[in-house]
Amino acid sequence: MSTMTLEQAVQLALREEMGRDASVLYMGEGVATKHADMVADFGADRVRNTPLAEAIIAGTAVGAAASGLRPVIDLLFAPFMTYAMDALVNSAGKLRYLSGGQFSFPLVALGMTGAGWGVGGQHNHNLEAMFVHAPGLKVVMPATPADARGLLKAAIRDANPVLFFLDIGLLHQPGPVPDAVDQVLPLGEAAVPRSGRDVTLVSYGKTVAVCLEAAAGLQADGIDAEVVDLRTLKPLDEAAVLRSLAKTGRLVVVQEASGLCGVAAEIAALAAGRGFPFLQAPVARLTGPDAPAPGNWALEQAMVPSAQRVMEQVRALVGTPALAA
Repeated sequence: MSTMTLEQAVQLALREEMGRDASVLYMGEGVATKHADMVADFGADRVRNTPLAEAIIAGTAVGAAASGLRPVIDLLFAPFMTYAMDALVNSAGKLRYLSGGQFSFPLVALGMTGAGWGVGGQHNHNLEAMFVHAPGLKVVMPATPADARGLLKAAIRDANPVLFFLDIGLLHQPGPVPDAVDQVLPLGEAAVPRSGRDVTLVSYGKTVAVCLEAAAGLQADGIDAEVVDLRTLKPLDEAAVLRSLAKTGRLVVVQEASGLCGVAAEIAALAAGRGFPFLQAPVARLTGPDAPAPGNWALEQAMVPSAQRVMEQVRALVGTPALAA
């Protein structure tokens, strides 16, 4: 077991997959400049700088994928993916279906997202739900270095386009990573980093750590919280959420992204539908506001759900008359 940051785990996964499969290439805004060691090891044909033109980068990746390559493109910040929506959503996401399965589009688009660096609204925007809503795309957002490595390896090997979001606030956070070279995590499987019996906290990205902190604080109140880390937003591990809800009967969904039409809303709908027989209280959501992210660090942090807010929400949920009965 080694210790590394999430950013280092991503680079390790890239190196391992490029060494394993000669069809994998890495291109994007400044990648060859930032990773001269990879250029030296894999060549300038496979590690390429690109113009600051996200639509062209994504369009090139779609063509490369259709031609038998496995491109990994770095679009830097998640909001820049909006420049590449036509290639990612209209082409990569749909053409396998429209071709009757004659073509596949194995590409990965990397983008940093979320609060932590005070980069302002045009660089910090959690828009992962936009891509969850697009047919044919898979969406991943890991919470730990080990998951980042294992999930990225799976994403590169997948025959479908994968949007891989890296939470800015986690990039430099260290964590344990298995030494095994072929440590691949299947897409579509959630993790349960903490078991509990009284309430389920569902989250992804940096707010998983927020939920774990809240769960530790709630223990002093005699409230035993279970934490579910979705890891993959599409395909969504509905079974894991329902298993946990069946055990606890109470659900709080926590995400940094705004609440309107978001992943938390989908989880709430799942609970209210297929999970309704298990519910002992209304489903609660804690999300970011429907507003652009401020550049001021203190204001930016105020937008993100905190452990204290999660604890307050859980205490209110457990204290409802329906639960007291």
